[in-house]
Amino acid sequence: MSPSTITLLFLLFAVIMFVLEKIPLGVTSMIVCIGLVVTGVLDVKTAFAGFIDSNVILFVSMFIVGGALFETGMANKVGGIVTKFAKSERMLIVAIMVIVGFMSGVLSNTGTAAVLIPVVIGIAAKSGYKRSRLLMPLVFAAAMGGNLSLIGAPGNLIAQSALQEIGMKFGFFEYAIVGLPILIVGILFYATIGYRLLPNHDVKDEGAFDTEKDFSNVPAWKQWLSLIILILTLLAMIFEDKIGIKLCISGGIGALLLILTGVISEKDALKSIDLKTIFLFGGTLSLAAALQETGAGELIANKVIGALGENPSPYVLTFVVFILCCILTNFMSNTATTALMVPICLSIAQGMGADPRAVLMACVIGGSCAYATPIGMPANTMVVGAGGYKFMDYVKSGFPLIIIATVVSMIILPIAFPFFP
Repeated sequence: MSPSTITLLFLLFAVIMFVLEKIPLGVTSMIVCIGLVVTGVLDVKTAFAGFIDSNVILFVSMFIVGGALFETGMANKVGGIVTKFAKSERMLIVAIMVIVGFMSGVLSNTGTAAVLIPVVIGIAAKSGYKRSRLLMPLVFAAAMGGNLSLIGAPGNLIAQSALQEIGMKFGFFEYAIVGLPILIVGILFYATIGYRLLPNHDVKDEGAFDTEKDFSNVPAWKQWLSLIILILTLLAMIFEDKIGIKLCISGGIGALLLILTGVISEKDALKSIDLKTIFLFGGTLSLAAALQETGAGELIANKVIGALGENPSPYVLTFVVFILCCILTNFMSNTATTALMVPICLSIAQGMGADPRAVLMACVIGGSCAYATPIGMPANTMVVGAGGYKFMDYVKSGFPLIIIATVVSMIILPIAFPFFP
């Protein structure tokens, strides 16, 4: 069997096992990771590169920073302040999605989610609402917010650099022409119909994320220092380009400072790291790498787009590109999906004599619709343990959002980006 066929079989196995969840998600990921090495598709270094991915380092760091916010009781205090203003669960969901959506427009969506997950768990603890109903809207808003500006997500810049090579470009807020309506409709959806689709799990508090502890004997300086370090970490992430320090390193500095100052003990810091998240994310990155390296991802893309014939309708092409990117991005990273699809889309658009901006916009927006699986984007993976989520929770809550994004995009794209201007 060819490496691309083996990769596609592992992809099929992963999808089936994730849906059935007969074995834990992290174990499925590791079977795929090790299986790709045993079958010779990937070497050991490539297969396990996911475990030293910058996002994994960011996860570990932010679990510790978040753990310190809980360990000191500061998360509960912050949660108490926020819940005074939001009088109902729906109001909280809307408030969280608006704040996260707009922050994610100028910040990395992974960074935004990483910083706000502990705060939202604190809000849930103080308000009495289930955290499983608040964390999913948080990560969905982070993904939607990534489409508000040129720097909102890595895929946006990949499309920009491809356009610049042919003397064209997108404006800084041009993605928001499609991204902002999707964010608005998405927020309205979860405040109304989608509210009923959100998971309703009781999550057992463990380790540093125990919100039932008595925090009355925690010194005030520890509480305030945990909050100050979280804010400084956030500021470092916002000004990542200015200070030249990557997100994961800013998170690592924050985590180390909390341990060195004694705000959180080494034992509690290690307890706060969710290993389920690390194994799930690190393991499935090997599948994403195999889809790229063996050309299996490109094979899927070429087969689907090739089925459209020599001169496809621009509207049909845009729709197919959008749906294909939506599917791929839920199993590959959105950066990898965009990187794979942009050159294919660009050559087809140029061959038709159409404005490539319309097709590339569909490619980027579709590539950000990673709502239907826990492995679609790092933020989704980060909340698996904290929200007590199963694979099907993402499908039930996230799939309608993909439909919304598709409908909104198909209405706006031909108007805002005509094919033959």
